[in-house]
Amino acid sequence: MNKTEPSWDFYRTFLAVLREGSLSAAARDLGLTQPTIGRHIDALETMIGFQLFIRSPQGLMPTEAAADLKPHAEQLASNAAALLRAATGQGGGVRGTVRISASEVIGIEVLPPMLTALADRHPDLVIELSLSDAVEDLLRQEADIAVRMVAPEQDALITRRIGGIPLGLYAHRRYLDTHGTPETLEDLSQHRTIGFDRESAFVRSVRKRVPLIDLMRPSFRADSNLAQLAAIRAGFGIGVCQVALAKRDPDLMRLFETGFALPLETFVVMHENLKTTPRCRVAYDALVEGLLAYIGR
Repeated sequence: MNKTEPSWDFYRTFLAVLREGSLSAAARDLGLTQPTIGRHIDALETMIGFQLFIRSPQGLMPTEAAADLKPHAEQLASNAAALLRAATGQGGGVRGTVRISASEVIGIEVLPPMLTALADRHPDLVIELSLSDAVEDLLRQEADIAVRMVAPEQDALITRRIGGIPLGLYAHRRYLDTHGTPETLEDLSQHRTIGFDRESAFVRSVRKRVPLIDLMRPSFRADSNLAQLAAIRAGFGIGVCQVALAKRDPDLMRLFETGFALPLETFVVMHENLKTTPRCRVAYDALVEGLLAYIGR
């Protein structure tokens, strides 16, 4: 291996090529020229002494060496982003960038009013919102604060349990007018239902708590909670929805209110090292306050 330490720009380019699958796509993503991207990859390969990509009809295929480097490059990217966020907050007062991680539904349907109020109170605060149903690692600084639907198992985290966001079975009035209203949970097997396209830890936990969920044979499957919510609103069929969200639309009708009730446990989490950082502290408190109000506590 070459003893010269590679530039961070080379690792950033490496990650972009991994993500995009070609030099040209990586160049567009980073706002660089394709020859520059090629030079970065060539220089990185020379410095580490291994080939990182193999050209194929499908694009650039990462080698085993690239797969080994990927998590380390991702950690560098997380650290660089966290460093920049910390730098923007220097100078006293509530200022700088705070990065918040949340699921799609929470981030799009629930958090915007809370974040708007937070920005109104602190105009020098910049908010980054990362939407994913995957759990971002706060210890690796992928985000400053996370709204999670599972209890964190890592140490060194400040956690506030918000409580259970109530979930219910809903269908649009238009669907019920056309297909009728199921009288019992067993009738769900005769209706179009909406669910996940693969088994997940969440689906397995729901099945244990509400065994009759197995009666639902989804006619619409999606790995996105947001897509499922859109299908319910469009009148496709019967699906699970947050009660507070459904109340916003008078045409969404709740089914089996006493027979199907499921709380979605919710937590706001932050690394303990950030508890005295003004930008993170005020954002954390605002999310806790807003989510407690959202579930009526």
